[in-house]
Order: sequence, then structure tokens, then C-alpha cells
Amino acid sequence: MAEGEEMTSGQPVLRVTEGARDFTSEEWARLDGTSRSGADKPYNPFVSHAFLSSLEDSGSVGEATGWIPRFLRLEDGDGKLVAATPSYIKLHSQGEYVFDHGWADAFERAGGRYYPKLQVSVPFTPATGPRLLSASGRAAPSAKAALAEGLKALAERLSLSSTHATFLTNEEAQLLQAHDYLLRLDQQFHFFCRDFRDYADFLESLASRKRKALKKERRQALENGISIEWITGSELTEAVWDDFFAFYMDTGSRKWGRPYLNRRFFSLIGERMAEDILLVMAKRNGRYIAGALNFIGADALYGRNWGCIEDHPFLHFEVCYHQAMDFALSNGLKRVEAGAQGQHKLARGYEPVTTYSAHHIAHPGLRRAVADYLEHERQEVEEITDVLRAHTPFRRGERE
Repeated sequence: MAEGEEMTSGQPVLRVTEGARDFTSEEWARLDGTSRSGADKPYNPFVSHAFLSSLEDSGSVGEATGWIPRFLRLEDGDGKLVAATPSYIKLHSQGEYVFDHGWADAFERAGGRYYPKLQVSVPFTPATGPRLLSASGRAAPSAKAALAEGLKALAERLSLSSTHATFLTNEEAQLLQAHDYLLRLDQQFHFFCRDFRDYADFLESLASRKRKALKKERRQALENGISIEWITGSELTEAVWDDFFAFYMDTGSRKWGRPYLNRRFFSLIGERMAEDILLVMAKRNGRYIAGALNFIGADALYGRNWGCIEDHPFLHFEVCYHQAMDFALSNGLKRVEAGAQGQHKLARGYEPVTTYSAHHIAHPGLRRAVADYLEHERQEVEEITDVLRAHTPFRRGERE
């Protein structure tokens, strides 16, 4: 199938593109959630043209990395963009944070071919956000339905085993479920700012023992002469990125084997979306020793990458969680999303929330097996979430 080939006849028209490069930033910004201006839904920096194009232009995604962009583009009769998806042909299951390795292994042991597959997501980014992007208006539901069916058609035409939409909104999960996708649940931990004036006010909502423990933790994190800096906007120089990239590579190489993002990516986001970025950097003896990369949305702070070149007790918690809370509370944001997994966040005021993904599997036998697995997994996730909600550090009644 040639790039740009129409997926449907008549109007509107659904096309397959080679990624963000086939959209102008101006037209992409008409889609809800992708820009700070002109959208009905809150801005999510990860579906911005700047972020997605930086992944492509840096070579962090592409054929060499096993993330081949194949975005869908829905146009009206005048050729105007009305909806799109960030979607990728995947040659593996790395960098997704919703794990399907077991499905792949089982299918291939049975003689099937699981890869390549179609992934609807923001690469390397376990943060909930819109995936079926559309312009506002009465036509939005039908446009999203067209994308849901278009993704299945694209997978069939390319002989892909399956389609996976991950970290999508609850609304989108329900829509895809109505289009024969299987629903999957998972769990993260988010901090909700509520009506706290500042971090000290948040501490007052905790049980006394928990409050004392967090105060002690924060003091110990900054022992040995460590100070913290918030860096954003024009202060994001190449020298700062050099330091952060050293942290990212050192920690990422030990944790994952091969970090996903290259040095060029950080320069590009520094050029294209500096006002949407917060680096929390720890300094000791005149040099930076650790840092965390955060992205600033319309109503949330999203923690993404952490790294260090010196190990200090509780420094990770201070830089990644407590400082993020400080920033969100100081800047009128509603919540902090600090990334995937981590029940240790619970003791620091982060609360369990449900995340959603949707999966369409072509092979009937594999679909039945996965559907049965997901039914039991959903029940387990819901039960665990209920248990964890009863073990937050807040005084009884403070969360309501």
C-alpha cells in the first residue's frame, strides 16, 4: 500500500501518512488537546506536534528503532484535517509500558506471527491523553468512530496481528470497546492538588506519623550540601541538556539496557517547547548530580525521566515527587502524574488511579484467550485499587 493511499472512498477521506512530518503544526493544533489555544479539551504536551515531530526528527522513532510512524489522517470534503491518530507499526513490544510480551510468546509458540503490530500511542510515554484526536464540534464522535474502524482496516491491509491503543482516555476506551476492541485496565499513582495552598498545607492533611516521616525524608534528601533548581524556558541551555542527558544515559543504561531517547531529541524539545518543560536539577559542590524531566500541561505536571550520577538517600523521591508537588501547587495545576508503577508513591500523597488501553486482535483463537485473560485482570486491578485507596497517608475524611 502506497503512503497517502485513501483508506475509504467518497467523503470524508481517511489517509495513511508517514507521521507528524505529513502535518503542519498549524493544522495539527486544530485537534483538541494538542495546543494551549483554540481547543475545548486541556492541552496535553505529548500529543503536540512539537513533541511527536521531535521524536521523528531526532531518529528516536523510525524504522531503525522499531517504531515506524503510520498516522491516520481524516479529511473533510475540502481536504481540511478533522481527525488523526499517532500510530506506529511496531516490530517489538519495547517502550510501551502496557506489557503484551506474554501474548506474543504464546501466539508465536502456537505458530502465529505477532509482530509487526499496530500501536496507537505516544512512544516511551506512559501518560494518559487523547489518542483519537479530532477537531471540536458535532462531527467529533463520528470522526473518532472513523478512526477506530480505520485502524482496524489499516492493520488488516498491512497483515498486522493486532492494534493496541494505550494510555487513552476513559471516553476513548469506551468508544473503542463499542468497536470490538478489548478493554484493559492498569494502575498508576497521581497526586491531586485539591485546594491545598502549598506543600505545608498538604502535610497538614496527613496523619501525624506520616507527616513527620515526609518532613524527615525531605530533610535527609538535601543533606550533604545538595540544593534544588527549577529550570524552564530560556534557561534550558545546551549545557543543561548535556548534564541531564548524562544522568539519563547512566540511569537508563543500568535500568533498561538501552535508553530510548537520543541527545538530539532533548535539543529539539528545548527549541520547540521550552515553556512546556520543567527540569528539576539537584546540585552539589557546584555541579549538577541528578535531575528529573517534567512536562507542563494545561492542568497537570507530567513526570517523565530521571537520572543521577551520585546516589543519595531519598534524593530520587525529592527530585521526582516532592518537587513536582511543590511546582504543581505553586502554579495552579490540578495534579501530578509521575509515570508508571510505583506503590512507594502512595506514602508520599499519590493516589491510585485507573489507566486504560484497548486492543483489537485479528486471530479468533488469540482474541478469545486474551479476552479471558483481560476479564480476570480487570477484576484484579479493580480489587487492588480499592485496597490501596484505603491505605493513603491522609487523615480519615481528608480525601473526600
